[in-house]
Amino acid sequence: MIMIKKIADEIAANTSFLITTHESPDGDAVGSSLALAGYLTGLGKDVTVYLCDPVPDIYQFLPLADKVVNGLPPRHYDVCFVLDVGELRRAGTAITSCRTIGKFVNIDHHLNCEQFGAINYVDTKACATGALIYRIIEGAGQQINYDIALCIYTAVITDTGSFRYSNANPEAFAIAAKMVEKGINAWDVAEKLYESQPQNRLQLLALALATLSFSPFGDYASIAVTLDMYRQCNASAELTDGFVNYPRSIKGVEVAVFFREIREGLFKVGFRSKGKVDVSALAAAFSGGGHHNAAGCTVEGTLSAVKEKIFTLLEQSLRR
Repeated sequence: MIMIKKIADEIAANTSFLITTHESPDGDAVGSSLALAGYLTGLGKDVTVYLCDPVPDIYQFLPLADKVVNGLPPRHYDVCFVLDVGELRRAGTAITSCRTIGKFVNIDHHLNCEQFGAINYVDTKACATGALIYRIIEGAGQQINYDIALCIYTAVITDTGSFRYSNANPEAFAIAAKMVEKGINAWDVAEKLYESQPQNRLQLLALALATLSFSPFGDYASIAVTLDMYRQCNASAELTDGFVNYPRSIKGVEVAVFFREIREGLFKVGFRSKGKVDVSALAAAFSGGGHHNAAGCTVEGTLSAVKEKIFTLLEQSLRR
């Protein structure tokens, strides 16, 4: 593939590389970043992985997670790989304002992905950005070791919802099978991702589920987490990963909405759809973005005011 060849040429021609992804990184963001870092490090390259937010505890088991920095070093990088962001601004202001980066390489699978890179390797049919990293390494004819395989497997399994979502395509299963051949133990990964929750996550979830509400027709549902809830449980935003899937799992619900208070008067709104509604269009109406079935945006206002704005638009989409 031409795009993979271009990326391989950039890797061969350069020495120093910065790797970054979006704020509040999920399994695909972390897994793909660390897989690429492992690959480049194995080639003898100078590699820094920078994230504007810390690696969530749930992904700390991944190789090189302890090497991730949250402060951008004041130095030059030949190439900055930006993974899974959709829009460059989601990588944080340290990246968007940096003047010591030679060029950007954008690798992504989001719909309507911003074309900000000197190279833009975007495939909206890919199950995860981790799948694109897999293609790059395979395209270069390089062997994938256990550490890289663990990162790629984690990226794929988390972004496909353990192969439950519509993006769980044949490539997703094929990559997972190849990673298992490299020695990945599926149960061991699942145990770390899904069977090792801290107590305060469940306490926070209990408070969130108490806010569960439904539309008059029961076709959309929402939950919310506020700053006060964090304080009650001594919890942080990273523990809310996956909360939106609880209202989404309810029979008859087509769209789930998760309202997460970032600071007073500002909410992060996450959408999950079962397919009938393109939630990336809903998010775009509030300057957000994402995929057909998973998207997000930020909206200012009180919780009740933000809900009213979101539900009004949802009603219009569902009643057409």
